[in-house]
Amino acid sequence: MHSECQSDCCVTNSLNPQKFCTAQTAFQQCLSWKKPNGYICKDHLECQSKCCAISNYGVDTYCKAKTIFLQCLPWRKPNWDYCDYHRECRSKCCIRLNELSPSRCVPQSGILLQCLPWGPHFPRELKSWLI
Repeated sequence: MHSECQSDCCVTNSLNPQKFCTAQTAFQQCLSWKKPNGYICKDHLECQSKCCAISNYGVDTYCKAKTIFLQCLPWRKPNWDYCDYHRECRSKCCIRLNELSPSRCVPQSGILLQCLPWGPHFPRELKSWLI
């Protein structure tokens, strides 16, 4: 507890979950050690970047850098990867390319950039996968 320390600051200061007495900042705050990018996290507050998001094909969340617009965006699958949900894809479009194929991330299409079926005009590299 904070009251146990002369500085009134009892915080974690490493990956070790044990707490230690530390000095207050110039603004009289008690700052806990934060995880750098690449460490597994459960909450944004655990990370130096304040960004805890999915960053690869797995389901675990990791501390990762924010974008240049200071957004915390989860990693998303590129076009033509297999998917189950729209939110998994960078394009936010996960559809079946035909009635027999599994769903894939596809680019948005049309004048209004919608999530539309691609029909018979698939990219060359994808046609071989569908056969």
